[in-house]
Amino acid sequence: MTAPETAEHNSPPLLSLSDVVAGYGAGDILKGVSLKVRQGQVTCLIGPNGAGKSTVLKCVSGLLRPRAGSVSFGGKDITSASPRATLALGLVHVPQDRSLFPHMTVWDNLLMGGYSTRDHSVIRPRIEEAADLFPILGQRRHAHAGSLSGGEQKQVEIARTLLLNPRLIMLDEPSIGLDPKSRRLVFDAIGTLAASGRTVLLVEQNARSGLAASQVGAVLESGMVRLVRAASALLADPEVARLYLGAHAQAIEAK
Repeated sequence: MTAPETAEHNSPPLLSLSDVVAGYGAGDILKGVSLKVRQGQVTCLIGPNGAGKSTVLKCVSGLLRPRAGSVSFGGKDITSASPRATLALGLVHVPQDRSLFPHMTVWDNLLMGGYSTRDHSVIRPRIEEAADLFPILGQRRHAHAGSLSGGEQKQVEIARTLLLNPRLIMLDEPSIGLDPKSRRLVFDAIGTLAASGRTVLLVEQNARSGLAASQVGAVLESGMVRLVRAASALLADPEVARLYLGAHAQAIEAK
């Protein structure tokens, strides 16, 4: 895989990264990343550990400022935007680490998603949408969030983003460290977002499951995007399977 191959699509991108260079300290992790995410699609970014997948999300959400290149969202340059500014534009970043308040109820954790929303009249319909899409919110409404399984907690984290009516939801390794049953809950949640027409940029080490839940797949290697294709095509590609969907990973995901 030497030259990027791009999936055909006529609609303009919601998110666009162009030749982004970024890193920590004196080193560059991203060495010219270019990627487009289109509205209404789930795009999965896969690649080996250390390739810079999480760094891409940090550059988009404003947690890390690129050293070169540009990031645009909805036609607006956000290369130097702060996390607060990107959030105000409708860009939500769900990190790897669990971010619920464990001693608060599931419902109170959900309500925290609307804390920064000034127009309180929009909160109720968003709550109703979240509860409709994710039944666990009603089923475990009064339970402490810390009593939920890892997969259930991640479902609540994802549902909470809907109170911000996000234009793009970025999920960073949502299945990391979870048992097989919890992983299935997470990918079911991503499927729910896809079915509702939400736009998602997913970083996922479980490449096979991540691609199966997505419409578009992108391979990040050595700090650059090497290949962009329909997710189903990447799953069927023997070379991609050999490099990123090996027998060991497949066995882990199948348990």
